[in-house]
Amino acid sequence: MNNIADHLKVLQKNGNLRTLRADLSHKKLIDLSSNDYLGLANRQDLINKFINENCQDEVAMTSSASRLLSITQQCYINLEHFLGDLYDRDVLLFNSGYHANCGIIPALCDKNTLILCDKLVHASIIDGIILSRAKFIRFKHNDLEHLRNLIKIHHTQYHEILVVTESVFSMDGDICDIPKLVEIKKEYPEVKLYIDEAHGFGIYGKKGLGLTEHFDLINNIDVIIGTLGKAGASVGAFAVTDADVKNYLINSARSFIFSTVFPPVNCKWSQFMIEQIVDMDNERKHLHKISKLLNNFFASIGYASNSTSQIIPLIIGNSHKVLELSQHLLDIGYIALPIRTPTVPVGTERIRFSLNAGLDYETIDTLINKLKELL
Repeated sequence: MNNIADHLKVLQKNGNLRTLRADLSHKKLIDLSSNDYLGLANRQDLINKFINENCQDEVAMTSSASRLLSITQQCYINLEHFLGDLYDRDVLLFNSGYHANCGIIPALCDKNTLILCDKLVHASIIDGIILSRAKFIRFKHNDLEHLRNLIKIHHTQYHEILVVTESVFSMDGDICDIPKLVEIKKEYPEVKLYIDEAHGFGIYGKKGLGLTEHFDLINNIDVIIGTLGKAGASVGAFAVTDADVKNYLINSARSFIFSTVFPPVNCKWSQFMIEQIVDMDNERKHLHKISKLLNNFFASIGYASNSTSQIIPLIIGNSHKVLELSQHLLDIGYIALPIRTPTVPVGTERIRFSLNAGLDYETIDTLINKLKELL
């Protein structure tokens, strides 16, 4: 702890010091940084409807225990069954995507498992892998031929190979080729697939279940992770898997066993939100259209990216310049926060534009014109 002050000074000098921002909710700002991809979080009409339908009787504001100890169970069971019916699989709830990844991966993997993960998977996945103590290798980002070669080299040395990736990558907005991933799995019986749909849930698929639904491959993925705190406008996460794995996780996933479960009121809200999401195909189509407009604009001025989703990075490559641009955008009414190392590699510092279905075409056109003045 003696070096903390020096470390903070280095972060400050390099433009990488993070601070908690003052509350900006009282200002009229257009939020381009949240993960509220369907624009549901502040829909007062939905909030009022939920209260009218669910809060006439007593609603528990806390569970006061883990699932294994809590006497309040029915709302969690209801939500798991509701999600299970949508996916036609078994579902287990977790407190967050971080809890899910840090609990499930160590529970499923041991020294007889090789984990092969995409180079750009989320920090929670990396932390889960480290906790598992299994051997792991990171394959080049979205390079499934590199992955295939690694499997070919190592598949006879391990009882099981767990391939871990994301459907939509949180910082670059590009997507995984899930059909090709399933093809590789079918070549090697040792391979199991673990796909984090944190940024795909709500956005892809006819019912918004993610890219695994979009490609009609839900049943080909051994574990699918979905989060409720992004497009779901709530809190928590869930794992989609088979009955045996679910029961095993209940007995082995430490983040499930030893953590107080999120409150029943949030559980009810999550189910209410998902009931809205499954019927929001028009909103999903609109979101993809406005995302393409902004992405095409960046490409036209020399800032092309691999994004094909609602997450569109404007890669500047310098922390100080990213901070400056973010402040300029804030000054003219936009929350577009800087993403710096270690979240992204040095030299790829960026503004991560995170669009939502509540933005109209006029708003995107105005944003583009403002960016023309700033870039």
